[in-house]
Amino acid sequence: MSVGFDVVSLASAADREAELEELRAGLTGAPRELQPRWLYDERGSRLFDEITRLPEYYLTRAERSILRRDAAEIARLTGADTLVELGAGTADKTRLLLDALAPRRFVALELSESALARSSKALAREYPATEVVGVAGDFRRHLALLPSGGRRLLAFLGSTIGNLTPPLRARFLRDVADALAGGDAFLLGVDLVKEPARLLAAYQDAAGVTRAFELNVLRVLNRELGADFAPEAFEYAARWDPAAEWIEMSLRSLRDQTVRLPALGLELGFAAGEPMRTEVSAKFRITGIAAELRAAGLGVTRSWTDDAGDFALVLAERL
Repeated sequence: MSVGFDVVSLASAADREAELEELRAGLTGAPRELQPRWLYDERGSRLFDEITRLPEYYLTRAERSILRRDAAEIARLTGADTLVELGAGTADKTRLLLDALAPRRFVALELSESALARSSKALAREYPATEVVGVAGDFRRHLALLPSGGRRLLAFLGSTIGNLTPPLRARFLRDVADALAGGDAFLLGVDLVKEPARLLAAYQDAAGVTRAFELNVLRVLNRELGADFAPEAFEYAARWDPAAEWIEMSLRSLRDQTVRLPALGLELGFAAGEPMRTEVSAKFRITGIAAELRAAGLGVTRSWTDDAGDFALVLAERL
């Protein structure tokens, strides 16, 4: 039996130029930083999927437990006939929402077109009554271009919003508010503030998978931009920033070295011990994320936490 699904790409030359300019600004800033988008090539996506299954990484298990318990209520409250997932990945947890909603259409937005094609094909086979549309794109740039119509539930799971700094979060949430039509809803997964030791353990796993995931970004830059990063010349580090309430992940140079990025026309000098931030993972309080949503024009209608209070799902609609 043939499996019906569509995969479309929203990426444009202008988007690519904007990405490269953002990367240039980050690499030449003080301190240097990358955008998480560069972490997710095909190998990076596989490594991150492995991270979500590690014993130290409680986030995915906690969020899945909420969905297993409360997906039926989410379906009842939203009445959605279209599920749109931003940053869908393997769409593993998505199946709990698909089972509860039984939507006529599922739209998956994901950076990796190859990963998107695989997951879309699998979902189309598992849910033959649901139209599956894979959209290769960036949730920071392409929300307004996603398929509209019907009563949509936009889901942004995994606390991926924590990878955005406060200014970028504010802009993203405003974009979400602008993208919602009457009757649409927004489901947001957020990791909650807890003991720093537990948080750090989740990003410094004993098996070293997170280290491999973070170092892989250097191979991505080498391949896509002709750079000459030597991964063995950097070490991975994670720290808790109590003021920002986030985990900050970085790669530190093990020696004085020079790195060239021909595609950007850059030659970067790294001093021994100099960090390059690869991503942050902000942690939230329910009152704080409700205030951020409200400032963007979104009002919380309901929230749920797992039994341990580690993670929350927040349902919001446009004010």
